Amino acid sequence: MTVRTAAAQAAALSHTVGRPFGIYIHVPFCATRCGYCDFNTYTPAELGGANPDGWLAALRRELALAAETLGSPPPVQTVFVGGGTPSLLGGSGLRAVLDGVREHFVLAPGAEVTTEANPESSGPELFDTLLDAGYTRVSLGMQSIARHVLAVLDRVHSPGRALQAAEEARAAGFEHVNLDLIYGTPGETDDDLRRSADAAIAAGVDHVSAYALVVEDGTALARRVRRGEVAAPDDDVLAARYELLDARLSAAGLTWYEVSNWARPGGECRHNLGYWDGGEWWGAGPGAHGFLGDTRWWNVKHPNTYAATLARGELPLADYEILDGVDMHVEEVMLRLRLRSGLPLPLLTADERGRVNGLVDDRLVHVFGDRLILTDAGRLLADGVVRTLLA
Repeated sequence: MTVRTAAAQAAALSHTVGRPFGIYIHVPFCATRCGYCDFNTYTPAELGGANPDGWLAALRRELALAAETLGSPPPVQTVFVGGGTPSLLGGSGLRAVLDGVREHFVLAPGAEVTTEANPESSGPELFDTLLDAGYTRVSLGMQSIARHVLAVLDRVHSPGRALQAAEEARAAGFEHVNLDLIYGTPGETDDDLRRSADAAIAAGVDHVSAYALVVEDGTALARRVRRGEVAAPDDDVLAARYELLDARLSAAGLTWYEVSNWARPGGECRHNLGYWDGGEWWGAGPGAHGFLGDTRWWNVKHPNTYAATLARGELPLADYEILDGVDMHVEEVMLRLRLRSGLPLPLLTADERGRVNGLVDDRLVHVFGDRLILTDAGRLLADGVVRTLLA
């Protein structure tokens, strides 16, 4: 990969006709910092004067420059507002975010519009406003039903609040509601995870995402693990917990469509499918990443620097990279293999296709027609399967 200047990058960005196009918007605000989180987020004490109103004004400027850069922007098929904690903006703030998108882009008919929300900053009034504003999907951070697990993760909501919020969103009229789970937290038991999965199912949502806890360098949790206060997640335990979750969710009619995501028919997150299946997107907001053509870029991280750059009339680009043919191939194999729909065999080189039989013999993949699909065992070792194919 080669890295060029931000100014040159702006001139190089262009959408590829025929590929899905989405917009990701990063909200960098959080009320508190969770011990496991290494996202680009800021608590009030860390902001140094930045505030949601200033961020929103800067975001509108970035969206205007994005549309100008693209020339004739394609219809936006998906919008995803993530963070951070978008729900801290309140209903009026999130309405203003979507109005900013509509001001400079055209939403395609039937566009999926998602926002993340934290249970403690959500409620019936918020969901009513979001639905009226044009949001079609809500994703709530549940993590666990067990109080002691939430405590290790430094989550501040009560164990039942995420479930209540999911029910409130459905009562407001949201057809698509997601609950996020984390498994493998120190101190979590099989029963804790079983009860969490059952509670998410009982809440009636049509989508569940579940992620193994990763101890990221520089986080409060990493420091606790280093001091020996809590144990690091165990790989064998993580594998067993994944199998437990998959069995529970599958039995309830939530089918895996990506290694970490389960949905009822029609409940798949179209925005995330764009990431995995060859789509393009503009990433707006501090630290957001975007991808167009063969170019990936990322914005400056701090909200103050982000706003100051846009105030000068410049895109807030920190840097970017051009992916060559080899890079693009590696990413396509890595991402598409994670999908239940599988990896088209014609995308593999002759050498890579020669490695497929060994993976079939090891029961890590199977071949259906012209598709290579992970088995249940293969999902547990997806990264290793990719390494073997690309070796």
